[in-house]
Amino acid sequence: MEFFNRQSFFNDIQSRELNGFRVRKRPHYMGNDSQDLAPIGAVAVEHDGDLSPPMALSFCKTNKNAHILALTDEGGYIGLYNTRKKFTDSSHYGENAEKAKVSEWVAHDNAIFDICWIKDDTNLLTASGDQSIKVWDTQEKKCIRALMGHTGSVKSISSHPTNQDLVASGSRDGSFALWDTRCSNTYQKLFLSPISTVYEAHLSCGRRRLRRRKAESMSITSVLYLKDEVSIATAGAVDSVIKFWDTRHLKGPVTQACPQSESTAKEKRLHGISSLSQDLNGVFITASCMDHRIYMYNVLQLERGAIKSFSGGRIESFFVKSVISPDASHVLSGSGDGNAYIWQVHEPQSDPITLKSHDGEVTAVDWCPSEIGKVATCSDDFTVRFWNIQSSCYSNTRSPSSIRKRVMAMPRMERRKLFVDEASSIKSDTKNWTSNVVSNVCMSGSSRMQEVGTPESQEKRISFNPDVKENLDKTPEAKIKSPSSVLNPPSSLKRKTIRDYFLVS
Repeated sequence: MEFFNRQSFFNDIQSRELNGFRVRKRPHYMGNDSQDLAPIGAVAVEHDGDLSPPMALSFCKTNKNAHILALTDEGGYIGLYNTRKKFTDSSHYGENAEKAKVSEWVAHDNAIFDICWIKDDTNLLTASGDQSIKVWDTQEKKCIRALMGHTGSVKSISSHPTNQDLVASGSRDGSFALWDTRCSNTYQKLFLSPISTVYEAHLSCGRRRLRRRKAESMSITSVLYLKDEVSIATAGAVDSVIKFWDTRHLKGPVTQACPQSESTAKEKRLHGISSLSQDLNGVFITASCMDHRIYMYNVLQLERGAIKSFSGGRIESFFVKSVISPDASHVLSGSGDGNAYIWQVHEPQSDPITLKSHDGEVTAVDWCPSEIGKVATCSDDFTVRFWNIQSSCYSNTRSPSSIRKRVMAMPRMERRKLFVDEASSIKSDTKNWTSNVVSNVCMSGSSRMQEVGTPESQEKRISFNPDVKENLDKTPEAKIKSPSSVLNPPSSLKRKTIRDYFLVS
């Protein structure tokens, strides 16, 4: 039998005196049993009455277009949908699709495995099973570039974080390539070749001797351009290792990371990675592993291995993806059991929120970057569903910006005593001023009290103390006039790339 310990009236008063006014603690979500959310909308993926399995989806990146969702399918189509449309419960999924569809066109003659918005959502990158990457003008529905060079299906693409003319791609042929869409061929301006290619990027020296290996085990399943603007992360189907490359020196990876699991080395080799994702700041990377776990890494502490792992879903194919939220507070993943799952990053062991509605394997998923709590999922049941999880997920957690320091008022008796002491001290100021000056002069010859103050007050004292000024001028912070940090190091440390954070392996 459970006993409920009720707090007494006097304990309540004491708590308010010590801690200020009481704020009711927000409850955490209870997991699967209490969180059966219903989608806010669903559309069917079909063309002229023929259903087609969706393959990839992505919300626009700018705030004004963030409600627009790009969707690709096995037939090579691109569809743009307005997720703000209101859907009735009685309407058919096909009717919803026609209502929400903004535009649609045929982009490839084969399945489109990945898409990426670039240049303020005016252009769209598509990676296809026809071994090509295309750059599309979404307004004109026109292909403006075709990137040719892979000899296998292109599985993943990622654009440079600031210069989106630079693109990285990973292919089933075991290579990843770098492209510059500004380059042009004199004879064929539409078609471009890669500026650099790394072959057999995820094969060890011993495995390169075994030419009988299948193409699936060589496949590069995911690529990511990192926020330092010169590094790339790659993952493959052969193992659970993430490799990090400096795009200026592609002879070998700078470093690599893998989960510190208790499984044997043979078991680790069998667990490929289906997808990689990073948060908006680029500090954390998540990897969906074929051991049915999602591992999280800190980019600046890769030597620690995975810092967190999330389990509960079924990652049974390389089509099942996961994405970390832009604020790095949640992880969303598809699953082979027909559900999508959402974990809280700070509570990885808790039961995830379950999104139940699909009738087939849930594959691609994505977060809306500006409409908090909106997510999209697609499935082999030929549908795409939209969800609003804000009331069930974000309202239960406190963001770092909402944590504020409580300032307590001084008790009444102490305030009264302070005023009395202040009044009496004013009368004695004139008498004590002379003696204080004399005593301070005497103390300066023998010992000096430690000075504590803000940086502004220290700067004001520089002119009185040349030794302090000389020391401050030597510090890196004084040169850049800002505090140093890991993510924004001072120029004197010369940390220009991810290479500086790791030892070359």
